[in-house]
Amino acid sequence: MTEPQWLDEDAGPIVRPYALTGGRTRSSGDDFDLISIVTAVEGRRADEGPLGPEQRRILAIAREPMSVADIASEIDLPLGVVRVLLGDLHDHELISVRPPAQVAPLPSERILKEVINGLRAL
Repeated sequence: MTEPQWLDEDAGPIVRPYALTGGRTRSSGDDFDLISIVTAVEGRRADEGPLGPEQRRILAIAREPMSVADIASEIDLPLGVVRVLLGDLHDHELISVRPPAQVAPLPSERILKEVINGLRAL
């Protein structure tokens, strides 16, 4: 009888997503919007806390500002897992997260009516 193998020759080591988060499904990263911008904090040392390889990779990727969705795509992990990992990094003050840029407010109803009336006059 052979022992079960935890290695797929093509895919490499098999690690379930819940193992990456310690079984957690919620963290402070749950508040991060998909298009929130993540940036690694300069001057902070990544070796100050126990970080996994995925978190170190996030820090390397986030040297340049990048959205939460782009990070999840880049490291090929489910969004929920990435949010938990980002929440841990944010709690250790290794990343900064800012909301997406605000879009200009919509014009008022009065201005839209004036535009419509102007177009009708043509």
